[in-house]
Amino acid sequence: MEPFARTIDAAQKYVVSSTLERVDWNAELVRGDLGKAVQRLKRESGKGLFVGGVKLPLALTELGLIDEYEFVVHPRLAGHGPTLFAGLSKHVDLKLVSRMELGSGAVAMRYEPRR
Repeated sequence: MEPFARTIDAAQKYVVSSTLERVDWNAELVRGDLGKAVQRLKRESGKGLFVGGVKLPLALTELGLIDEYEFVVHPRLAGHGPTLFAGLSKHVDLKLVSRMELGSGAVAMRYEPRR
C-alpha cells in the first residue's frame, strides 16, 4: 500500500468540476469544454491519463476520448452503489488486451475500444 500511496500522492491530478472554486493535493481544476480540455491534457501529458469515478468515464466514453479501459473485478458482491456507464447512449465494443489475476483473487483486465 505504501508504494501506491507515494505514487498517487506525487502524481499530478486534474479535477473536473463546474462548482468547485479551488482544489488541492497536487491538483489542477479543469473547467469549460470537457472534450477540448481532455484532448489538450492528453497531448501535454505524454504518459497518458487515468480516470476515476462514475460520471467522468461516462462523459469521456460518450465523447470517444478513452483509448483504453482497465477494469478490476474484486471477489465481493456488493449489491448496491453507483453503476459504471449507466445511461451510455450507445454500446461500445471492446477488445481484450491483457488480463492479470492478483493474489487477492481480483482480476485486472485491460481493453481497447474496437474502432
